[in-house]
Amino acid sequence: MAFHGASSSSSSSSIQEWDVFLSFRGEDTRTTFTAHLYDALHRKGINTFMDKEIRRGEEISPAIFKAIEDSKISIIVLSKNYASSSYCLDELMKILECRRTRRQKVLSLFYHVDPSEVRHQTNSFGEAFAELEEKFKDDVMKVQRWKTALKEVADLSGMPLGNKNEPEFIHEIIGWVNSILARKTYFQVAKYPVGIELHVENVKSLLDIEKRDRTYMLGIFGIGGIGKTTIAKAVYNSIASHFEGSCFLDNIRETFGQKGMIHLQEKLLDKILENSSPMVDNVDQGITLIGHRLHLKSVLIVLDDVDHLDQLDNIVGEGDLFGLGSRIIITTRDKDLLSKHQVLTYKVKELDDSKALRLFSCHAFGRDKPDDGYVEVTKDAVCYAGGLPLALVVLGSTVKGKDILYWKSKLGEYKKIPHIDIQKRLRISFDGLDENAKNIFLHIACFFNGKNVEYVKKMLLYCGFHSDSGIEELKDKCLITQSFLGLLVMHDLLQEMGREIVRLESPNEPGKRSRLWFHEDVRHVLKEHTGTNKVEGILIDFPAPDLIHLSPKAFKKMKRLRMFINRNARFYGVPNFLPNELRLLDWPEYPGESLPSNFCGENLVELNMRYSYLKELEGLQDFSKKPQVEIFRTSCHWGLLKAQELS
Repeated sequence: MAFHGASSSSSSSSIQEWDVFLSFRGEDTRTTFTAHLYDALHRKGINTFMDKEIRRGEEISPAIFKAIEDSKISIIVLSKNYASSSYCLDELMKILECRRTRRQKVLSLFYHVDPSEVRHQTNSFGEAFAELEEKFKDDVMKVQRWKTALKEVADLSGMPLGNKNEPEFIHEIIGWVNSILARKTYFQVAKYPVGIELHVENVKSLLDIEKRDRTYMLGIFGIGGIGKTTIAKAVYNSIASHFEGSCFLDNIRETFGQKGMIHLQEKLLDKILENSSPMVDNVDQGITLIGHRLHLKSVLIVLDDVDHLDQLDNIVGEGDLFGLGSRIIITTRDKDLLSKHQVLTYKVKELDDSKALRLFSCHAFGRDKPDDGYVEVTKDAVCYAGGLPLALVVLGSTVKGKDILYWKSKLGEYKKIPHIDIQKRLRISFDGLDENAKNIFLHIACFFNGKNVEYVKKMLLYCGFHSDSGIEELKDKCLITQSFLGLLVMHDLLQEMGREIVRLESPNEPGKRSRLWFHEDVRHVLKEHTGTNKVEGILIDFPAPDLIHLSPKAFKKMKRLRMFINRNARFYGVPNFLPNELRLLDWPEYPGESLPSNFCGENLVELNMRYSYLKELEGLQDFSKKPQVEIFRTSCHWGLLKAQELS
């Protein structure tokens, strides 16, 4: 019966199968007008259901009802004998039911009949209906329902053939269908929607669309690449048919920057009012028009990638601009924005190990588990991605069809220099930070990931940053989290992104970067004394304890160095200079018996010289008097204990 196979998306079972359902009286137009209309729709790529069978019985089949339900648009060809068929009239009632319950679009075509003839059942149209009415004279209620349906369809805004020729009429119909489909097209959510279904059900539960007594606003938040937009698209596909109008405003952050607020307001009005929206002259007028034109409509609105409170205020306000039962979904990387707007929130978390393995395998192998021989390297790739869907998709697609040597080479490359597509997406959040928060983010990425939050705040404060506000901003932007043990935690890929930002400050000469953490770079800078005034912090953490040949002049040019943290290196050689800007000097097994004589440590807040060969702290009198430190000596080893006054 159906010509053109339906291509239902894997992303949502509620996506409609047919673009158009054609309802017509076979004996009037099956081989003429309706056939030509069907052919024109087909040539335009419009997936159309046309019942090709000649119906002899009176009872409509369940397959036809299903086809009506699964269509975005129903076109009713009201010809002279349309009302002579109980089959057609039952179709009509089902179509009108779907218009009410599923927000289906309906187009009435008055083919050689006038709307008034359909409304009142007069002239030849009325004669056809009278014959049917006689057959069903014992079922008065059914006849009355048919009459009500005919009046309803006649009252809809339809298209009369009038004096137009049929090709011209069909061209006009195609234009209308295209304009409607542009607004009712569902989103292709994901090639492999692993884990999406559970998120959709969770969000739908929070939205509670069965409640029509108020407007609900829900914010979906999380780090870049976590799948917020994908989830919003899947939810939109699943529930859009329940509303009088719907609009998905995608990529608001970028669109707002390029085209401004008025464009977004006009796009919202245009999508919901379907080409009958007014022009907007200014932002204030726009928000007024939205409230005036949409306050009686139950609508679904998705605002994707919001990054400023003004975007919410000037597009949806507090949600009271729309009719009861409306639902507004917001995706953002900024939890604080949602808190200020006082909306419900839903945090998207990383995929668990099993789902991450499935998603990666789907993109790398075309199935939900790795091929034989690739199990271990697959686990390595999944571990690297850290449950971030964006990374799993990008990495899986990159290595698909390649041999295992290529896999290992690429993973090694990405661990040193992150994939550019992943980097771009993650960096959006960083670029939106102020300078204070940017510096704090980079310090955490390079030095403090996994450290106690209070300790990190203290060290950042002594380094000249506003640590309390900066760390809260990073939490709001989903760039860091705080564990229940009070540790600051940054996703591995975000940490890599931050370190890559620092590396790009000077790709070829590490001594010109603001922060040094990679052991080979640190070794080079300290051995060859290539450090510059750009260096603010150094972390030494070798894969295994190792020896560094230290140039006496290693620190000579690093006058802005504020932090030096040695985790596991031993040194051959003693520095003849240390910068007085140092706040943190963490140097176990320091190789000399004394610190450089020109180092007074006036800015030090933490000194850790455990198991060092120091015999004296000459020149550090000012430091030893600070109330926040305690220095102790065991044999010839110096170190820092707690923040107590030196006795």
